[in-house]
Amino acid sequence: MNSVADAKRQMLRHTVATIAYRGGKAVRNAPQGFATFGIGETTRTPEKILAHLGDLFDWALSLAQGKHVWRNSTPLPWDQEVERFFLTLKKFDDYLASDASLEFPAEKLFQGPIADALTHVGQIAMLRRLAGAPVRGENYFKAEIITGRVGAEQSPARIEFD
Repeated sequence: MNSVADAKRQMLRHTVATIAYRGGKAVRNAPQGFATFGIGETTRTPEKILAHLGDLFDWALSLAQGKHVWRNSTPLPWDQEVERFFLTLKKFDDYLASDASLEFPAEKLFQGPIADALTHVGQIAMLRRLAGAPVRGENYFKAEIITGRVGAEQSPARIEFD
């Protein structure tokens, strides 16, 4: 693998770790009933957004492997869906960490499923605020986000604010 391709792959992995960090913060300690909190008939509930996030990373993995497999999952109970979110991140990150080739360009993987995931993590955080259980803001530049750390266990926040 050449150094440019490797650098792109590492940036993808760091972005996935960032999604794990920010996504973990958005879903952690969600109040009872948050999964089905709704703000309108055409807006996804948090559980549907979280299921979509899992679908995005299943899709990202299939694309990395040269396939184009998409599915719309029925949401699982919240805790199971949170577990699935981190599992799909791990599977994708494991592939990125391997020597297996990326069958689609890193830029395409970023602009499709990964960028979409960043948007949806923000939606969950916004819905937390609207549901009366806001996630504390943070200086994410100073956060300890480590490539490869894509599970529910994350570093504690360094500088949070209201």
